[in-house]
Amino acid sequence: MSYLIGVTALWAFSFSLIGVYLAGQVDSYLAVLIRIGLASLLFLPFLRPRAVPHRVKLLLMAVGAVQLGLMYIFFYQSFLLLSVPEVLLFTIFTPVYVALLDDAMARRFSPFYLLTAAIAVAGAAVIRYQGVSESFWLGFLVVQGANLCFAVGQVAYRHLAVRLLAEVPQRSVFGWFYLGALLLVALAYGLLGTATLPDTGVQWGVLLWLGLVASGLGYFLWNKGATRVDAGALAIMNNALIPAGLVVNLLIWNRDADLVRLASGGAIILASLLVNEWWTRRRLPGVA
Repeated sequence: MSYLIGVTALWAFSFSLIGVYLAGQVDSYLAVLIRIGLASLLFLPFLRPRAVPHRVKLLLMAVGAVQLGLMYIFFYQSFLLLSVPEVLLFTIFTPVYVALLDDAMARRFSPFYLLTAAIAVAGAAVIRYQGVSESFWLGFLVVQGANLCFAVGQVAYRHLAVRLLAEVPQRSVFGWFYLGALLLVALAYGLLGTATLPDTGVQWGVLLWLGLVASGLGYFLWNKGATRVDAGALAIMNNALIPAGLVVNLLIWNRDADLVRLASGGAIILASLLVNEWWTRRRLPGVA
């Protein structure tokens, strides 16, 4: 749990750093490419190509491509459509997606999750009740794309680490995770990106921090921590990032935010999470 708590504190600043210094100023595909490239360089010295079979390498690369590469593509686009607090609040769906993925793996389906999603959508509308627009809902959907990618990656890495990486130091193979993400993002940049380089020292400093620390160390420690806790604790820590990120953003960068609307909509979204948690516990035998 200590890994997850430490990374939560680390990531609490990432949302605001992206929204304030990079979004709309540096090409989002280039920013993601630089960030993942730096994270890859950090772990290349530890990489042991013979430590795992080629099949496991490909699986690690696939997980990284989804959890990090595709997730970041969605994530950075969302800051062009939404404010930082809105992006944070809309990440609350990740535990629901984890539960749905667990259902899919067990070959079952729970329509009740659709109700919790509908409640959360109502909360999103409250946050922007005077300015709900097509771009707002597009931003909402883009964040959900990021949430789903992050959930898929977490679930996949947990299973992969338990079944295939039990006897291998994770730092010796985690470079494959970043290389998979790097290949996907390089392709996306080649197709959709522009050569809009950062033009200030602050922007380069933010990218260095996000690449080497938030992504490089952060995702390694988060995924390592995810293999050491149960699914319930992992879901809780997924949402612990939301209040941490909001506190940082509102106290340092966004003091003029409409706190009443944020609190009202956030409370409705939180209610959807509590309903989801109640339903999940109700389905588990022996859980009060």
